[in-house]
Amino acid sequence: MKTYTKFKEYTWLVNTIHQAGRITLAEINRRWLLTEMSEGVEIARSTFFRHKCAIEDIFGIYIECDKKNGNKYYIGNEHVLREDTVQNWMLSTLSVGNMVSESQSLHQRILLEHVPSGGERLRKVIKAMKENCQLHITYRRYSASASKDFTIDPYCMKLFRQRWYLLGRLTNGYLSTFSLDRVEDIKQLDSKFIVPDDFDGAAYFQDSFGMLTDDKMAVERIVLRAYGYEPYYLRDLPLHHSQREINATEEYSDFELHLKPTSDFKAQLLSRGEWIEVLKPQSLADELVEWHQKAIERYKKRK
Repeated sequence: MKTYTKFKEYTWLVNTIHQAGRITLAEINRRWLLTEMSEGVEIARSTFFRHKCAIEDIFGIYIECDKKNGNKYYIGNEHVLREDTVQNWMLSTLSVGNMVSESQSLHQRILLEHVPSGGERLRKVIKAMKENCQLHITYRRYSASASKDFTIDPYCMKLFRQRWYLLGRLTNGYLSTFSLDRVEDIKQLDSKFIVPDDFDGAAYFQDSFGMLTDDKMAVERIVLRAYGYEPYYLRDLPLHHSQREINATEEYSDFELHLKPTSDFKAQLLSRGEWIEVLKPQSLADELVEWHQKAIERYKKRK
């Protein structure tokens, strides 16, 4: 069986069990026979258990069996399918890929957004992370007039706004982030490094909107007022994991967040124009007003 076909079956199996909650192998086969992948042939018990082991090895998703309740199968670590985990991202990506590949007749009517893969650079970083080897990178920031060389301990990778970012520890001990699309050269070194036992990538970014972090900046309680259709967008796609709706009227809704108001977060608020108003803190509201005013002045100069 081709690798692609196997991944399609793995994805289908995880989705089927996850959607059912708890399901017997007989019921899995009933649903399986309704798909084109089955070609009218049931999943043999031996094949099911091979798939089960492969899914655990590849995705880190555990399919357990409730023997006391009719031998029903379920996802043992279901939380990974609800959070921003690698397992969830991989499964979602493969699921979409399956649906699109099965709808080739609609290829001109299914429009996808380009997400850079990172290519060879991403492969090299992941390899270095697996082998705990340092990296030497040549990097050029947008504002820099020339490239600079860095030796880093690659701690973790994060995908944000269609770009891959690498978080690494520099030789001076500081943590810094690098966008892979600005890496001009990258080489794996023989020298090893050790990731601290207490390092947690998700915890490192938990108070940030995106990739920008600032140890000197305090977490603030931010209250936003959303007008028009904006409340619907914020409910469906929260700006931050701490977001919660605290008030709703026919004209607007208020949302509370707890994070560091870094420049990328401010830019996100600005991008929503008249539909978002900062209620608290006043310092953030004043800063956004100043930014809006500067933009207005630039437009006035064009007249």
